[in-house]
Amino acid sequence: MTIVLPFCDSSHFYELINSLNNINFINKIIIISPLQVKIKIKKVFIIQISSPLSSDIYKLLSDNISSEYFFYFSNTDEYSVPEYSLQRFLETATDTNAGLVYSNYYELHDNLLHEHPVIDYQFGSLRDDFDFGKLLLFRTDSLLKCAAETNNKYSYAGMYNLRLSISRNYSIIRIPEFLYTASEKDLRNSGEKQFDYVNPGNRDVQIEMETVVTDHLKKINGFIKPLNYPIDFGSEYPVEATIFIPVRDREKTILDALNSAVKQRANFSFNIIVVNNHSNDRTGELIDAFALNHKNIVHVIPETKELNIGGCWNLAISDKRCGRFIVQLDSDDIYKDETTLQKIVNKFHDSKCAMVIGSYILTDFNLNEIPPGLIAHKEWTDDNGRNNALRINGFGAPRAFYTAIIRKIKFPDVSYGEDYSAALAVSRDYNIGRIYEPIYICRRWQGNSDSTLSIDKLNKNNYYKDRLRTKELKTRINKNMNNDE
Repeated sequence: MTIVLPFCDSSHFYELINSLNNINFINKIIIISPLQVKIKIKKVFIIQISSPLSSDIYKLLSDNISSEYFFYFSNTDEYSVPEYSLQRFLETATDTNAGLVYSNYYELHDNLLHEHPVIDYQFGSLRDDFDFGKLLLFRTDSLLKCAAETNNKYSYAGMYNLRLSISRNYSIIRIPEFLYTASEKDLRNSGEKQFDYVNPGNRDVQIEMETVVTDHLKKINGFIKPLNYPIDFGSEYPVEATIFIPVRDREKTILDALNSAVKQRANFSFNIIVVNNHSNDRTGELIDAFALNHKNIVHVIPETKELNIGGCWNLAISDKRCGRFIVQLDSDDIYKDETTLQKIVNKFHDSKCAMVIGSYILTDFNLNEIPPGLIAHKEWTDDNGRNNALRINGFGAPRAFYTAIIRKIKFPDVSYGEDYSAALAVSRDYNIGRIYEPIYICRRWQGNSDSTLSIDKLNKNNYYKDRLRTKELKTRINKNMNNDE
């Protein structure tokens, strides 16, 4: 067997090399490094490469690996890898003819071991940040297949491209066992990590990732061509726009949201539908008291207690008092100023689109801006946004829909990913308008549902969104097949 790992001049690195050298069935250890290094240890070979993430790695590795499979350590963290675990990887690969095998692992930080489960790979697992762990087993001939299928040279997206190529040609298998230990250096909470892909500093990386996923979608017939279907907004509605606020137990923030809503200045009529999902604190009382002075507030309490946020959306869009356009406002967020609603409705009429998505500024509870600040989702383009949307984890905020269309699509009754699901479905058949200036304030605080997630909750969320992508991707493929007939 062959081992591949990046060079690191640390005691942990050399300890790992020595431990791997003592395993009989490992006959070659390839060290990849951007610099010239000299290591005089048996079985060790050095390959100089600008980046282990570049597409140059395909040929370099395939020219230097004679074994059917190779183990790939994704970084230079401290590792503990028992011999039986490597055998388990290899047995799984040979038994299933897999192209890629990965497993759960233990995470070491603060001198303690923590379980780090990973999730199964799905047809729609197109996220470039999919968590495979830190030790992977690759089928060697996948390198040659990927190189043959690749027309572009990538500086950052080489491994992402390899993974998608493998998914087209082989199975990708997760072993639901904790087979090794690796240290963890990135200890940021989930609320911070989730915005890495919109960091302007990563723009070159994101462009490459988009190119890779677009090529993949074309190869599997899931690519959607640019649309140009203007919408006629001719139907009659009680008001032009409705601000929708779903809320449960937000007595600390609901008045801020309501004040932000009623202060909107617009040249059209609008109302505010607040769906209070059976709050257990003073939220309902605060809404009722506030509504006494604002007649355009509609306070709705669902008949059932089983609704999630998606169900609250469905209740609001089906309400006879809902306007032509329905605009989201989360109960712990606010609009940036009194012009937000007008800008969104203007965008609908100017672009003749089915959905409008704005940009927002990330702040703490006291409205102090926090990194990365402005979240503008500029990775969206009219030509390719609907395809790239299958790679990223969100669309932006606030989200607004043409009511007639979202009434047909509806939302899944969940409290995570409901808006992502709806936006994917809208983008399949209709244009989406974007506002890249900040029109919304999104507050991050301990009460947020996604500010600090456990690994189990994060996995559950990611697994669900991958399911949404799988469904959407298969729907798009079927649509393309029907259009080709």
